[in-house]
Amino acid sequence: MSVSAASSRLPGTVAIGRRRVSVELKQFFRDRNSAVFNFAFPMVLLVIFGSVFGGQEVAPGISFAQYFVAGMIASGVLYTSFQNLAIAIPLEREDGTLKRLQGTPMPKASYFIGKAATVFVTYGAQVVILVAVGVAFYDIRLPSTALQWFTFLWASVLGLIACTLCGLAFSVVPKTGRGASAVVTPIVLVLQFTSGVFFVFTQLPQWMQVFSSLFPLKWLAQAMRSVFLPDSAAAGEVSGSWELGLCAGMLALWCVIGLVLALVFFRWTKQGTT
Repeated sequence: MSVSAASSRLPGTVAIGRRRVSVELKQFFRDRNSAVFNFAFPMVLLVIFGSVFGGQEVAPGISFAQYFVAGMIASGVLYTSFQNLAIAIPLEREDGTLKRLQGTPMPKASYFIGKAATVFVTYGAQVVILVAVGVAFYDIRLPSTALQWFTFLWASVLGLIACTLCGLAFSVVPKTGRGASAVVTPIVLVLQFTSGVFFVFTQLPQWMQVFSSLFPLKWLAQAMRSVFLPDSAAAGEVSGSWELGLCAGMLALWCVIGLVLALVFFRWTKQGTT
């Protein structure tokens, strides 16, 4: 049997990616500490901030908890995708997992599919838990129109794709697996504080608003506010409107940027090793 005949029967990129999804999900849920932390962390922040500021209003008829849940859902995208991948992949690279995968016929894109699917599943469960706690204890109002749910869907998908690809690309930055958290976590915190997650965006200094507009979290949080806040709240945005077209465009742009960065910079092994 010729090599070309054997290789022609190898599964395609998507097929290999689907098989990788099962492996990634099993690995994720077997690490119970990590799984519980991923699901619980946004909920814990909602409980803390909701308990401290829950009685306050950011605008007439809009509680802080209602405003905060939109930001936490946007942050959930960043946690489950960018932060988790940028920390977990260096660990996999350091323990030899990625080097073993490099020796298989699996292309980078199939590995990316497996990671992305795990991110989507984790995010879905995280949102359900977060919203359930918000509705039960903080009177969070859910979206009431089909358009709002549609906005929630496309914002989530674009945000997850963009942040997943950026996480894959950024995973080459930490020099060691143990040091990855120290490199990644401060970046996530800076983006949260400057993107209107913990504070009303228009109350932030001008330079913070400009800085955050360069990154996807700001646009994702703004789109989520359009989902969970009443239409009248759009007047409180910098432009006086939700700018959903611009939000979608910026998130789509970051999907393209993230894909290019991931394909160019992702490495199976540490730079300089084989």
